[in-house]
Amino acid sequence: MVDLTLNDEEREIRSWVRTFVTKELVPLEQEVLVRERRGERGLRPEDLKALRGTAKASGFFGIQTPQDHGGMGLGAVMAALIEVELGRTFVQFTFGGDADNILYDANEEQQQTYLLPTISGERKSCFAITEPGAGSDARAIRTSARREGDEWVIDGEKTFITGGTEADFVMVFAVTDKERGADGGVTCFLVDRERGWTSQQIDTMGEWGPAALVFKDVRVPHTAILGEEGKGFDLAMRWIGRGRYLLPARALGACERLVEMAMEQAHNRVTFGQPIAERQAIQWMIADSAVEIEALRWLVLAAAWQVDQGLDSRQAQSMAKLYGGLKANEIVDRVLQIHGGMGYTRELPIERGYRELRLLRIYEGTDEIQRRTIARNLLKGHASVRGHLG
Repeated sequence: MVDLTLNDEEREIRSWVRTFVTKELVPLEQEVLVRERRGERGLRPEDLKALRGTAKASGFFGIQTPQDHGGMGLGAVMAALIEVELGRTFVQFTFGGDADNILYDANEEQQQTYLLPTISGERKSCFAITEPGAGSDARAIRTSARREGDEWVIDGEKTFITGGTEADFVMVFAVTDKERGADGGVTCFLVDRERGWTSQQIDTMGEWGPAALVFKDVRVPHTAILGEEGKGFDLAMRWIGRGRYLLPARALGACERLVEMAMEQAHNRVTFGQPIAERQAIQWMIADSAVEIEALRWLVLAAAWQVDQGLDSRQAQSMAKLYGGLKANEIVDRVLQIHGGMGYTRELPIERGYRELRLLRIYEGTDEIQRRTIARNLLKGHASVRGHLG
């Protein structure tokens, strides 16, 4: 049976993060909004560094990074619970000390050059597989790499790359054997910015500031290959599935705070002599939202629990991702409606959450892709509607 009982240490960890978010991050929301109106995104670098320093001083460094690499080595359930707390503010913050999961496939020399400096915060990476014509269909990538002696020459374009403007190296996926395609013909390369690739930020309706990356005759040594030649697609799928449950976990935290705001507004807003909390229309909005939040909580925690148990959690993660995106958007819309005109202004964080949560239905797998995955797994017998306990 699923046991999600937290021990004293785990409760203490969650409590510390909750306090950190309330005291350190939420007060910065107005500043972040002002910066956004000036065309700047997120926290100032010095503020982010200071916050991460505060967290590290309390032992919060590398949430899921193995302890032998200096991290906390927490499991998926705890990582999800921490993400829920971070989701209670739109201020984009992550604890330092983490690295992409596929970077651990680096050989010893690459670990010294890329993995360890990334964990320590000295270097920044980005993951580049999406292209203008290859989004959800990752097998359709056209960026190519041809071998010339001991070097590879990379040509192509990537788009919507998170962290692409700040990264000093990229994990880029390119076709190295057209005949084999994704099955043995795609390779991942570690490429420093100094090698010549360029990036340009893409403006979006929310905080997320992805980039377009261009590779034109970018030369790298054969030793730049991450993992094995031709095995890049397997690495890409592992990266994409590394923690899809964390996205709806963050949305869960946002929804909790939003509904709390809606209840406060319902008690305080008086119309025709009564608080709107007495109106059935408002009560039903709040009731539906509470049920959906609880359902999302269990979808997220069940997926995370399966990860911790070493089970195949892809179906559970797709369900959490799909449900979380849909319901978060419905909930923030209700909360805005309950606040009326004030909800539409930038005086409250609702408008900001409205824009941010919309991304969840697209980012790291659209709703349509999640439905496709869920249905195929069921129809092919890879998953059951009875779940893991069936």
